[in-house]
Amino acid sequence: MSFINDNFMLQTETARRLYHEHASKMPIIDYHCHLVPQQIAENIQFRDITQLWLVDGHYGDHYKWRAMRANGVSEDYLTGGCKTPWETFEKWAETVPYTMRNPLYHWTHLELSRVFGIDKLLCPATAREIFDECNAKLATDPFRGQALIRRFNVEVVCTTDDPADDLRYHKMIAAKPFGTRVIPAWRPDKAMAIENPEAYKAYLGQLGAAAGKEIDSYADLIEALKIRHDFFAANGCKLSDHGLETFYAADYKEIEIEIIFKKVLMGIAPGPRELDKFRSAFLHDMAVMDAEAGWAQQFHVGAIRNNNSKMFKAIGPDTGYDAIHDLPTAAAGHKFFDRLAAEDRLAKTILYCLNPKDNEVMMTMAYTFNDGTFPGKMQFGSGWWFLDQEDGMRKQMNALSTLGLFSRFVGMLTDSRSFISYPRHEYFRRILCDVIGADVENGKLPASELDFIGQMVEDICYNNARNYFNF
Repeated sequence: MSFINDNFMLQTETARRLYHEHASKMPIIDYHCHLVPQQIAENIQFRDITQLWLVDGHYGDHYKWRAMRANGVSEDYLTGGCKTPWETFEKWAETVPYTMRNPLYHWTHLELSRVFGIDKLLCPATAREIFDECNAKLATDPFRGQALIRRFNVEVVCTTDDPADDLRYHKMIAAKPFGTRVIPAWRPDKAMAIENPEAYKAYLGQLGAAAGKEIDSYADLIEALKIRHDFFAANGCKLSDHGLETFYAADYKEIEIEIIFKKVLMGIAPGPRELDKFRSAFLHDMAVMDAEAGWAQQFHVGAIRNNNSKMFKAIGPDTGYDAIHDLPTAAAGHKFFDRLAAEDRLAKTILYCLNPKDNEVMMTMAYTFNDGTFPGKMQFGSGWWFLDQEDGMRKQMNALSTLGLFSRFVGMLTDSRSFISYPRHEYFRRILCDVIGADVENGKLPASELDFIGQMVEDICYNNARNYFNF
């Protein structure tokens, strides 16, 4: 029997029934990912499995890069650009057996099975035949970018887009639909990044050009962002996303924010208190904008980024040198949301934490601000980044179940740049069904309610996200 078989990770009969009769048939709504809109619009044909799976220019699978580095693979095979696609793939094949008990071992073989129909284990002995078989299939139309998305019954994809983006590729996709709706998601992190005045002023030039407005003050900044926010909404955007170390909710006066902004325009880097005040004002203004537009907002909290200064200087950000942060989140987070709730300006909100110590913190924070206006308005999001693996998913599900309403959960997302990361939804769904199935068979949930439980599984996999985002 194949390692990745029909009952993979389903340890009970009830889990198997829930998965095969309910979870497996549901479409996918990928409401947060990092797919490149240009590659979708141009219906990319990948040169080979190395480009698709490991290295695509600056982009690549940072999970795999971290594992390969840990296995003694030099940077020449990853971002160095001096090795052939086969040489890089061969190094990954050498690494895979050493990833046992890491989610990469499961994901690698799920993707080989579900995308390419290959049920062999990847190792040095099978590397060449798998490399050649994948490449032969990638040369055909059923393995182009759009077909890969449709293969997994993906109804909606939300990319991650900067406010200055002209969304030309989203317009191209909308003009020539392929069966999956692709819409932008608002990610204004660069508009808050005043800690580097030189880079920030360059960004303001891009944002101002996109908005058709000179940005000489904080008020100008917010007006320019509102122009772009409306433009995103006109192009189908329904949600925002923020990548934060922690929450910010310092007290401030508008004049203080203007002074801080003017100093940054003069090239003066802000101090810690000024940073805290500016971020607090900025995030509040962005949240108000989202609430007025009827969007949902997402907060990804707890990453400490670009920690290896030597490699950051050499190859830049987002290359696998980020980690889990340990800053406190509770006090500022509650204060931030309390301000919005007091003003009746609190949008639908999903909170994600990268540090598992914050699971219960984030869960109770979200549920403190539910107001009865919409089921699951305030959400504790799925296991994210370092936590989107079996243990992380189970811990997130347990925290959500124990302290809230698991049945209102909006489920899984890919958070990925890969066109073939959708088996992660299958992975999530199998774990979901295994968790619930075990409770039924252990007498913790009534077997007489399997119809309702099956509906709950379908809702978590698809229906809740569809209704929550109003797609």
